[in-house]
Amino acid sequence: MEANAGLVAGSHKRNEFVRIRHEGEVGPKPLKHLNSQVCQICGDTVGLTATGDVFVACNECAFPVCRPCYEYERKDGNQSCPQCKTRYKRHRGSPRVDGDDDEDGVDDLENEFEYAHGNRKATQQRQVQGRGEDDLSVSSRHDPIPLLTNGQPVSGEMPATPDYQSSRAATSGPLGSGEKRALPYVDPSMPVPVRIVDPSKDLNSYGLGNVDWKERVEGWKLKQEKNMMQMTSRYTEGKGDLEGTGSNGEDLQMADDARQPLNRVVPISSSHLTPYRVVIILRLIILGFFLQYRVTHPVNDAYPLWLTSVICEIWFALSWLLDQFPKWSPINRETYLDRLALRYDRDGEPSQLAPVDVFVSTVDPLKEPPLVTANTVLSILAVDYPVDKVSCYVSDDGSAMLTFEALSETSEFARKWVPFCKKHNIEPRAPEFYFAQKIDYLKDKIQPSFVKERRAMKREYEEFKVRINALVAKAQKTPEEGWTMQDGTPWPGNNPRDHPGMIQVFLGHSGGLDTDGNELPRLVYVSREKRPGFQHHKKAGAMNALIRVSAVLTNGAYLLNVDCDHYFNNSKALREAMCFMMDPALGRKTCYVQFPQRFDGIDLHDRYANRNIVFFDINLKGLDGIQGPVYVGTGCCFNRQALYGYDPVLTEADLEPNIIFKNCCGSRKKGRSGNKKYIDKERAMKRTESTVPIFNMEDIEEGVEGFDDDRSLLMSQKSLEKRFGQSPVFIASTFMEQGGIPPSTNPASLLKEAIHVISCGYEDKTEWGKEIGWIYGSVTEDILTGFKMHARGWISIYCMPPRPAFKGSAPINLSDRLNQVLRWALGSIEILLSRHCPIWYGYNGRLRLLERLAYINTIVYPITSIPLIAYCILPAICLLTGKFIIPEISNFASMWFILLFVSIFATGILELRWSGVGIEDWWRNEQFWVIGGTSAHLFAVFQGLLKVLAGIDTNFTVTSKASDEDGDFAELYVFKWTTLLIPPTTVLVVNLVGIVAGVSYAINSGYQSWGPLFGKLFFAIWVIVHLYPFLKGLLGRQNRTPTIVIVWSILLASIFSLLWVRIDPFTSSTQKAAANQCGINC
Repeated sequence: MEANAGLVAGSHKRNEFVRIRHEGEVGPKPLKHLNSQVCQICGDTVGLTATGDVFVACNECAFPVCRPCYEYERKDGNQSCPQCKTRYKRHRGSPRVDGDDDEDGVDDLENEFEYAHGNRKATQQRQVQGRGEDDLSVSSRHDPIPLLTNGQPVSGEMPATPDYQSSRAATSGPLGSGEKRALPYVDPSMPVPVRIVDPSKDLNSYGLGNVDWKERVEGWKLKQEKNMMQMTSRYTEGKGDLEGTGSNGEDLQMADDARQPLNRVVPISSSHLTPYRVVIILRLIILGFFLQYRVTHPVNDAYPLWLTSVICEIWFALSWLLDQFPKWSPINRETYLDRLALRYDRDGEPSQLAPVDVFVSTVDPLKEPPLVTANTVLSILAVDYPVDKVSCYVSDDGSAMLTFEALSETSEFARKWVPFCKKHNIEPRAPEFYFAQKIDYLKDKIQPSFVKERRAMKREYEEFKVRINALVAKAQKTPEEGWTMQDGTPWPGNNPRDHPGMIQVFLGHSGGLDTDGNELPRLVYVSREKRPGFQHHKKAGAMNALIRVSAVLTNGAYLLNVDCDHYFNNSKALREAMCFMMDPALGRKTCYVQFPQRFDGIDLHDRYANRNIVFFDINLKGLDGIQGPVYVGTGCCFNRQALYGYDPVLTEADLEPNIIFKNCCGSRKKGRSGNKKYIDKERAMKRTESTVPIFNMEDIEEGVEGFDDDRSLLMSQKSLEKRFGQSPVFIASTFMEQGGIPPSTNPASLLKEAIHVISCGYEDKTEWGKEIGWIYGSVTEDILTGFKMHARGWISIYCMPPRPAFKGSAPINLSDRLNQVLRWALGSIEILLSRHCPIWYGYNGRLRLLERLAYINTIVYPITSIPLIAYCILPAICLLTGKFIIPEISNFASMWFILLFVSIFATGILELRWSGVGIEDWWRNEQFWVIGGTSAHLFAVFQGLLKVLAGIDTNFTVTSKASDEDGDFAELYVFKWTTLLIPPTTVLVVNLVGIVAGVSYAINSGYQSWGPLFGKLFFAIWVIVHLYPFLKGLLGRQNRTPTIVIVWSILLASIFSLLWVRIDPFTSSTQKAAANQCGINC
């Protein structure tokens, strides 16, 4: 796709397609043709039989497999075809294995054992040939997009040029092309040699066959390489090379390093984890005895208070179980970037790293400053990754010309910034944060010109900031006639609710070079079409539009999404993700790699727990040991196939039933012989559904109505359109597991198709938002999207590199923070009341029990606000009435109370020990749990009920109050009125009044009343201490409490106290009558 091709706008339904400021097009070079039939397992030629015919391992489906892979599968595998699961029959010259006696065939006793005695010369010859294979060029690794419209090109300019992978797909199975291929001659008199696998190859480059097959072959390849190294040490005898191999010891060692795992699990020390688990079990036992005591010892003179407290405590116990047990098996991970480079990105060779499309989403440039978005984009363009493998898509869901012009300025500045970053290897690569660092920027810098170039670059960036600020100032007042572009053309997005789709390629591989003459990654501006009467689904809809447009234009195998304020703090973040995504063991079943969120600009003491350290460093580490962390909305690298709704490729261990199924229904192994065919067929469906379907693209064009149930993997064109939408180019791209587009494609036709897939009616009557892409139905689409993937059996990975991968900004103001938490809690309530609720959804999938508990905890936690606010008011009621929720405590009962508090503190301390989280971060998290629970979570419950059940969408607006505070963290002290402040303020005032009343009563009543008072004071002070950061936020820097907060709080507290005195619920009717009869002279 060419840069500088001009802005493209259009509407598919209105049949509009307009190119603005077109400057010409340049077509890329075509691919080279690879016409030899290859093995779908290892990538080598299939070979010939002794009679000169093409070797066919399976007579049922003709799945292309070479002789060595066939022999390996018969000897060490499951002895069946990886495609149709039919048991392999013995061919002439093959050793006999168990089960061959039952087959009908010609015995070949004289040649039965010749295969094992391979000719060494032939072995070495094949080894040399394997190492002499030409590597594919960068462009030839991209897959073509075959068309589905009866073979007719879109716009008449999209020829489907086959490449390496499409050539292999065209010959796979009985549906492949029947034409004869030119194959290398094999002497039938020679025994078939044992293959020495080329160490430079990786499993991902070995065809498109069954991946479970490849996994079993991997062990055999490593065994062969080990044998080859032993031969080297045995026969060289001081020589540098093994005769005929062309490999020396260093090459073999390098090959061995490249074969090592790209990542590893770092288990947490048992000395940290074992005491932690023991304390959890002890706490569970103590909690059981404590609740048993509370339930069996009611307080008769304060029965309502006792009943309320017991209900709250039971709910807190259930909430603790949901939160605690998903943290039972926490793990750490580490990656090996050097091994990734050895395997996929060697110097002097074309990079084999997978292409990645990076998504940046923004809506309102006045709320999300363009300079912040520009820094995020610049950090993406300067990432340490091959430039032809990175594409950056910026979604402007507000169709703001300010965003468009700011992105244009950013693309120009990137031509200078990107080469500077890569030349001097600076971190971070967002200029605003790089130049703001208060560190020694000369550390580890050895280039004499660095200081001079840095000064010049800083001056360039300051001029860039001035230009962006000028655009922002100009955008403050919109002209009456709307915005116009530089050439006088009206801006197509003047009406943000009614405008065509817009695409602009600012930087591309065929244009937009940097100042050193090197290529830059693609930078594409996208604004999807919006029309009145259509549901656009906010951020989730914008992300789904980016999935489709990126699939048409670049089709990267992996996607990474970041918010506009989250920049790349670590330039190697993409490589960190690829250590998991491209790992042969994990990559096939990993739906996404989640990075922790880290933030800049947080006050030193993190008053409102903005960093969320406990969640990111404790909870997500625990989930990583089960089925993976939840998706948190940003800083996440996705497998595109997982977003398309495909199932993962599961291993035998993954396909075993979970422990609940085993206990309730018994093990599958008992009846395995009776229903083996059914199980194998079901597993074959599971393994192949997420991989490239094994059929030719031409078969889709011609229809598949004639195939029977045994070939049910084939889907008709109508079912594909119903699932993905009516875009043949996009549908074809979904079959390309490795990504890529044909370079011979006409850019104009691709742009036209890209406009089509972002039209507002494209998703109608499809599965977008239901089973595909970001899932609709909640404002927290991230939780819902990750849950759907985990329910299908995918796993996710939590990656925490030593240098944080991403950093962003977070609201440090109290009102802004509460509104942020309100939106998260509202999304959880929406999921709770939807059909996707984890309590009842997905039991037919592969979601693990503890992972389900974690998801249930993420959606029910707002409900905890109801018992929490009741429990926080109870101490004040007890102090005002002289009653208490606990009867007179015996020594035995006091022991359980003490043990419960000790276990709570011990659990927290041991969590901090294995996670490395500081006690201050843990305490801030506990405080904000109470603050958010008594305010935002409570409002979210009622707002969610109104929205889901009654259809009433209630918004709590935030209005700013002027502040003259300056200096660092000035926003921390700015007060913004919101109704969310009323409940916690009322709780504070009521408890303060209760403390005063309780102490006054104890002073007047004498010494005997101080004993019961201490228990009540303890709970009241517990509430006030937890709400202390909230109190500081209300007072501000100069202790100026807003009048409206004081008025509301005193009013509610007074009404509550007077009403309580008037009702006096703990005085019986006889006591009231006696008091009335007593009179003055009693």
